Amino acid sequence: MGWYDEQVLPRIINVACGVKSARPLRRRVCTGLVGDVVEIGFGSGHNVPFYPAAVRSVSAVEPSDVGWRLASGRVEKSHVLVRRAGLDGQRLPFADASFDSALSTWTLCTIPDVQAALTELRRVLKPGGVLRFLEHGLAPEQDVKVRRWQYRLEPLQMRVFGGCHLTRPITELLATAGFALTEVDAFYEEGAPKPLGADSLGSALSA
Repeated sequence: MGWYDEQVLPRIINVACGVKSARPLRRRVCTGLVGDVVEIGFGSGHNVPFYPAAVRSVSAVEPSDVGWRLASGRVEKSHVLVRRAGLDGQRLPFADASFDSALSTWTLCTIPDVQAALTELRRVLKPGGVLRFLEHGLAPEQDVKVRRWQYRLEPLQMRVFGGCHLTRPITELLATAGFALTEVDAFYEEGAPKPLGADSLGSALSA
């Protein structure tokens, strides 16, 4: 990682992911989290204010030291115990069946080996544990023009935003990893260009 990725990009993401319009989505995706939670791509902690009372603890997986420092104010104010417990979603440092719930928000687009990360999440979730996800990815099949623009823009998006893909089929990836999808709401994020804001929000169970 170079200076831009280490020092500049986490600050850009902190601002971009902290927009007011994202708060209702964060509140929705955090609904249903219970017990001990693992959150991959914790970033600067924008989900922290929305953890429900049923959450006992959060193990934050976040590679960026700058991102974690930017999260400090939110973590200190949290009613939930939050600790930085890992750096790489592809290799989680936890025992099998350690967590009741998992959370991923706008993270699966960037992890280099996304299938490895999803396999790891299944491994550390208890049987029947829930993964709550809010991700952007490939637009619906019928939106051919949007998809075309996503493929055009993806190389630039990856260069500017630290490897962020626009064309990952989120629900297909979850199913391939062995998760059972129980809820999916696919929509375009308000205020975002369609190629950048094709979101999926929902739940998947660990078998």
